[in-house]
Amino acid sequence: MTASLLGQLDRTLRGVWRCVRKRLRRPTVKDRLAPFYLRGRGLEVGALHNPLPVSSRAKVRYVDRLPVEGLRAQYPDLRDKKLVRVDVVDDGERLDTVGTATQDFVIANHFLEHCQDPIRTLESFFRVLRPGGVLYMAVPDKRFTFDRDRPVTSLAHVLRDCAEGPAWSRRGHYEEYVAHVHRPETAEETRGIVEDMLARSYSIHFHVWTQKELLELLLSLKDRLDFDIEVAHKNGDEFVLVLRKS
Repeated sequence: MTASLLGQLDRTLRGVWRCVRKRLRRPTVKDRLAPFYLRGRGLEVGALHNPLPVSSRAKVRYVDRLPVEGLRAQYPDLRDKKLVRVDVVDDGERLDTVGTATQDFVIANHFLEHCQDPIRTLESFFRVLRPGGVLYMAVPDKRFTFDRDRPVTSLAHVLRDCAEGPAWSRRGHYEEYVAHVHRPETAEETRGIVEDMLARSYSIHFHVWTQKELLELLLSLKDRLDFDIEVAHKNGDEFVLVLRKS
């Protein structure tokens, strides 16, 4: 191959790579919404290695149930990922260490499905928000994830978790998760995985929804929690929501 052809090929490849990099950096729907809605001081719960990019007008503190070292032990599959610093070690479902009406926003992307009591979790988020504060969430649609074969969590189930506490359904969630996601070949293997997860309080998707059932849950809570739905957007395999405290 001649030097001129090599030079032309090199220029072509460089141009292709510039286009690929540009597409890779293209902001997602979540990225574009964040600067508009997230301003002031707030929290992001359970960010791990994937914090939401925010503008310079938003100051974020990161909340998780364990410090970084504990999270790495809990999630060995993230050992090669850079985890965000944990500013507040707290149960993200309760936020006991966070004062009432002290936050301008709460970010909780791919967190609600991990909560054993989603309604109490939403109550905690709105408790710490100031009037007019924003809850910014993305929740996976189970049809497009590894949860696709699991039954949808009903509104009655979530209401019972809130009324009685989630202990009554905890083992059942693990058994369902293991059966439909891990798919062990024997009952003995299933029991072993379930017992290990229970012992470690391993974080799974306790509840799973499609867009329809998630909206049904939120609409049932509007009077109880007093919020407005400002954004409800299907974004690929997830559902992006912006809820404003009234």
